[in-house]
Parts: sequence; structure tokens; C-alpha cells
Amino acid sequence: MQIHIVQPGETAESIANLYGLPVERLIIENAIIYPNNLVVGDTIVILYPEITYTVQEGDTLAGIAEAYGVTVMDLLRNNPYLSDREYLTPGETIIIQYADPKIKKIAVNGYAYPFIENSILRKTLPFLTYLNIYSYAATPEGNLININDTEVIRTAKEYGVAPIMLITFPESENRENDITHRILTNKEVQSRYVNDVLHFLNTKGYYGVNFDIVYIFPEDRQLYIEFMVNFVSVIREQGYQVFNTYGASTFELLTGIAYSELQYANISDYVDFTILLPYELGFSIGIPLSTITFNTVQQFIDIAITLIPPEKLQIGLSTIGYIWELPFLECISRGNAISNTAAVELARENNVPIEYDVSTESAYFIFIQGNEEFFVQFKDARTINAYVQEVAKTGLGGIAVWNVMNFFNDLWLIVNSQFEIDKVIM
Repeated sequence: MQIHIVQPGETAESIANLYGLPVERLIIENAIIYPNNLVVGDTIVILYPEITYTVQEGDTLAGIAEAYGVTVMDLLRNNPYLSDREYLTPGETIIIQYADPKIKKIAVNGYAYPFIENSILRKTLPFLTYLNIYSYAATPEGNLININDTEVIRTAKEYGVAPIMLITFPESENRENDITHRILTNKEVQSRYVNDVLHFLNTKGYYGVNFDIVYIFPEDRQLYIEFMVNFVSVIREQGYQVFNTYGASTFELLTGIAYSELQYANISDYVDFTILLPYELGFSIGIPLSTITFNTVQQFIDIAITLIPPEKLQIGLSTIGYIWELPFLECISRGNAISNTAAVELARENNVPIEYDVSTESAYFIFIQGNEEFFVQFKDARTINAYVQEVAKTGLGGIAVWNVMNFFNDLWLIVNSQFEIDKVIM
């Protein structure tokens, strides 16, 4: 696998010729819409096929998979555009196997809202081990608020992906009004909470549960550890997998406060995976995680693996970029979310090159519309590769992608080329 950076004057055809690849394949794999109008500084992932097959009349994916001793999911990962098709086209070439050797097998967690577009979901599922559905929220009375997740759960299982019930808690400035505090200290509220979690696990068809750890007030921390250890044991006895997620903010990582959250690391002895995940939402007031140095992320991982076995850790990767209007005003400027695809298209429309900041492992550009100036920062193939190399170097058990509401082509090309993706539902 190689990453090519588009230079001035290059086209999809000239890049394909440079690497000795069919231009049609390069265009399909990289989802190139304008092959003769590439954006300078954009990334093109170069992969070399080792085994290919030319589709014959009457072929099916299942039949081809059986003939080559692979799975249908293998074929969909190597040819994700096929997820949009009902039939194969005779004469087209599909990839059976790429030349890159797989580094190791990893678990891949994806996060999605229940209203994810069905075509995007089906295109993404072959790359996932688990799908975390966001989210069940606890009320002050200890009940969980139900969500419309039936169809997403069914579709995930259809692709051999384990649906995971994600539980979140709203944070509170006041301990007495804090929902986590009420659950830990009020036996009646705690009983409702436990019963609701088990009820939804049993009736919805979930494979497991993921507890999103929020700020715990100092007086409640030991209670939290004791409660979680006991509750996790109950859940696992019923055959479910259990995850816990540490969602670190920019402030927490820069100040080192995030490291204190790892004081709950002993809970990780009882769960299947611990996820170090930066939640980034549809907007950002202040500085988002993508602006911190990648070295800070590496330091967080290095500390985490001294407390938690690396094979039980997954590093979170946010797919979200942001666009800000300049000048940037601290605590006032609002950055709106933007995907990789939308960012590249914006650079094309404004005829500006994409730059790359190695310290933060993020792509960026500045453009002007009328009298307004904007700054765009986002993830590209180089960002993904940095995280992939960190997983390989530290022996982490996998990655967790926040979120999969858009299909991030570079992400899945690189992950699929470097790793074998575990499937826990066959």
C-alpha cells in the first residue's frame, strides 16, 4: 500500500500509469469523481491486486467466494462498490486478494446513529466487527430511553457484525443532580437501571453493551468501580460482551486530566475491550481534538498500555473534520463538521491546494468566498495511516471509528489492506 499525493497537472490516468495500474481500477478504488480535475495535495491510495477474477454470465458473489476459498465479506471489502449493486456485470474485474500481507487480525468498532442511511450502512458493515448504536440515555429515575434501532440491528447481523448497545450519561455540574450519582447511591434507581439494561439486551437482540464513562465525582468513584465490577459480571454471565469507553476531550488530553480517567483501569480486567475514543460532534466551540499533536495521542496510548493489556485496547479515530470562519475567536467561533469527501470537493470548487500538517496528522486548506475567509481541517489517508501504524507498533486490539455515518473511502482502503478484520458472528 502506498499513498500518492496529487501534484499539479496530474490526472487519474497519469497516476495510474506511474504505478502501472489500470486507470479504471484506480478510479473505482479511490471513488474518484473527476479523474481529469484532481485536487492538488489530495491523497490517492495505491494498492496492487494479487488475484483477480473476470465475471462470467451467471456468476454470484457467493459462487466466486466459494471457488476461491474466501468469504463474501472478503469480496465486499476488496470491492466495496459492489454493495450498491444487485447483480454482477459480465466482463468486469473484481479483486479476490491484494498483494499487501496482513499485519494481524484486529477488531473494528464503528459508531452510528440509528438513522444512518441504509446504503452507507451496507457498504460499511463488511469492514466492521462491532456496530455501536448511539445511544441509550439514562434518566434521573434510572430508566433507559428507548430508541428506534430494530432495523439497524437486523442489518448488522445480516453482515456478521455484532450490534452493541451504547449507554451514555449526560454530565452535570451539580453532584446532587448527576444521574450517575443517583444510580450509584439510590438502590431503587439502581435497580431500574440494571433491569432496563438487561431488558433491552434480551429483547432487542444485542450482542453486548458499551458503557460510556463520563466524569465521576470524587466521592462516587469507589462506588462506581464496585458497581461496575458487579454489574459487568452479571452481564457477562448471561453471555454478552462488555465494553467501556473513555471519551477524552482536547482539554483533558492537553492538561493530562485524561490520564486520571485511567484510574478506572481495573474495570478493564472485567470487560472485553476498553476504547479510547474522542467524541467529536456536528459542531465545535473551542479547539477540537484534531488540532492537538499526534504525539499527545501517542503519549496517551503509551500510558494506557501500562495499565491495560494492549490487546484489550482499541484506539478511537474520528472521521470528522471542521470548517471555521476566520478570524478565530476563542470560545465564540463555531466550527461546523465536514467529511473528507465534502472537504476535498470544497477545495476543488475554490481551486485551492490541500496542505498537510505532520504534527497533528491532519490535512487543511484556507479559502476565500467574497469577503469571508475560511479554514478547513480534516482527515485523509495520511491521518489514517498514522493511526494504523500506531496500532501495529503498540499491539492494540483494534480501532474504533467515530463515526460511520459517511463512507470514508481512504479509511477502509487502508484498514482492509493492512489488517484482517475479525468477525465474531458467523
